[in-house]
Amino acid sequence: MIIRPTPNWFRMLFVWHGSVLKAIIPQLAFMTLVSVLAMYSHGRIFGEKIPLNTTPFTLCGVALTIFLAFRNNASYERYWEARRLWGNVLIAARALISQFRNYVPASSAPYENRRIPRLLIAFAYALKHQLRHSDPRADLERLLGFEQAANLTARVFQPIVLLDEARRHLAALNRSGALSDTKLWMLDRQLNDLGAAVGGCERILSTPIPFAYGVLLHRTVYAYCALLPFGLIDSIGFATPLICVFVSYTLLALEAIAGQISDPFGLAPNNLALDSMTCTIERAVLELCDEAMPPPVQPGPHFQLT
Repeated sequence: MIIRPTPNWFRMLFVWHGSVLKAIIPQLAFMTLVSVLAMYSHGRIFGEKIPLNTTPFTLCGVALTIFLAFRNNASYERYWEARRLWGNVLIAARALISQFRNYVPASSAPYENRRIPRLLIAFAYALKHQLRHSDPRADLERLLGFEQAANLTARVFQPIVLLDEARRHLAALNRSGALSDTKLWMLDRQLNDLGAAVGGCERILSTPIPFAYGVLLHRTVYAYCALLPFGLIDSIGFATPLICVFVSYTLLALEAIAGQISDPFGLAPNNLALDSMTCTIERAVLELCDEAMPPPVQPGPHFQLT
């Protein structure tokens, strides 16, 4: 995720880091080459004039724009839902810790008062690593100890296992009389919200946008951009490369952005900053527990927050 002050209108024209321009430079170079060849050959291939004008590109351009808008809306909906789910994780974690510390006396459950917060923080980190297919062992060892971290690495759905352990601790407090049935129900509701957030994230991760949509859009965009110079050469002449590269930049950039945000849990510049989000959850939980907080995650080079 790019976190930077918004530059003025003039500097925005030349922003490099944070845009997708550097990801599509090879494609733009290819389109430039095709446009220059079309200009110097006057729209001919192997001596034969390509019988194209602006009319079919106008009609195809409208259809292509509608399809690109559909793809971008579908991709952004996945990104927005992922961000909302992680926001729910933060809300539920704060509520659970606040309720637990105020409804369960520390003197009656000193172990659980230390254990439950660590389980919630470990849950957030385990969820992040599960979504990014990375190794969670370092974070789990830091929060839970070497033995339990080693046991968790053999489990498939580690966040759910951690929620289950937290629920077992709450059930034990209920059986001992330290937590009433009503308060247990309130705390268990927050655990259910956390479990629902995990399920929502797993749904996004396991069901990408149908591959056929991406193939169709990819082929259509490249065919449109490659044929465009031959349809414009008779009407705009030497300006053909400039206009064709500009149109190609717009279409290819939209496709690239949609491709990035359709997988919101990755490490691309426009993906969600899961490192920062998990650190925020840890800081929120520790602050409610009156414990020292780690520093917030700062943007790296080029204003990118991971």
